[in-house]
Amino acid sequence: MPDSRFFSSAGPFSLADIAAIAGVAPPEAADPGRSFADIAPLDQAEANHVSFLDNRKYLPVFEKSKAGLCIVHPDVAERAPASMLLLQVDKPYRVYARIAAAFYPPRPIAPGISPSASVDASAKIGGGTCVEAGAVVGAGAEIGERCVIGPNAVIGPSVVIGNDCRIDAGASLSHCILGSRVIVYPGARIGQDGFGFHPDPEGHLRVPQLGRVVVQDDVEIGANTTIDRGTNADTVIGAGCMIDNLVQIAHNVELGRGCVLAAQVGISGSTKLGDYVFIGGQGGLTGHLTIGTGARIGAQSGVMRDIAPGETVGGSPAVPVVQFHRQTTAIAKLAKKRAPSGDR
Repeated sequence: MPDSRFFSSAGPFSLADIAAIAGVAPPEAADPGRSFADIAPLDQAEANHVSFLDNRKYLPVFEKSKAGLCIVHPDVAERAPASMLLLQVDKPYRVYARIAAAFYPPRPIAPGISPSASVDASAKIGGGTCVEAGAVVGAGAEIGERCVIGPNAVIGPSVVIGNDCRIDAGASLSHCILGSRVIVYPGARIGQDGFGFHPDPEGHLRVPQLGRVVVQDDVEIGANTTIDRGTNADTVIGAGCMIDNLVQIAHNVELGRGCVLAAQVGISGSTKLGDYVFIGGQGGLTGHLTIGTGARIGAQSGVMRDIAPGETVGGSPAVPVVQFHRQTTAIAKLAKKRAPSGDR
């Protein structure tokens, strides 16, 4: 259960309140006023806790759980202990996320500018915004309402940040425009020079990077992720993208809406992703590719060609996932063959 030293619960909530958050009716014959103090995982929950089941792998734990209320799919409801109340929904994890957010809402913002922050006189700071200790806000920067600029974060000159954004400790932003409700986690770097130069034996010649990074609404950018600004056109991160820690996005890359990039993904310059592309951890994409809407790229894949909309690929070089599994199976069978006597 959440450690109270770090997380403050807004509970308890009644069964009726929790059902309303879930968007369903309370269980029949149950007391709608029954109180639930907190959320907890299945194996730790008690009678006053809310839990959830989204993965059938945990059915044995679910069957023995002492949770008083559980969010489940109707398909597994009959496996619940007799003492457990159920909220039956099509998307248990999504509903759990809303309930957990009600128990543990974001901490209220304490508006104001720390005495140790450095804010240029020409910068514009929206109402209700907090600028914490050691932060730097450059000339002409514009920060919207109800934002948090964390300790030692650097907001470069003329950067624009929308409303309800959070820029965490030690992050740095330059040459970029952010929409609203964007979260930038600690140590992220947005808007620095792209890796652009003309290679030549006489000496590599740097190419000026004259574009920007445009981050649309409701994007999350993980800790120590880097997003380079464009060479001439902009690097664009589409609305609702979720970017994990330690991701590298090069100059002129364009992400469509709702893309998900797991840790250590690297995307080379000028590659374009459609909407809702998923890339597993350590996936690598070469430059100037087009990845179609809804494509899925497996972990550690090396992508060197365009990927069609809806296609799923894996391996390096990446191939259609069915072919990848066949190749993996064939290699495993070869490895099991008896080695020549001289190799023993």
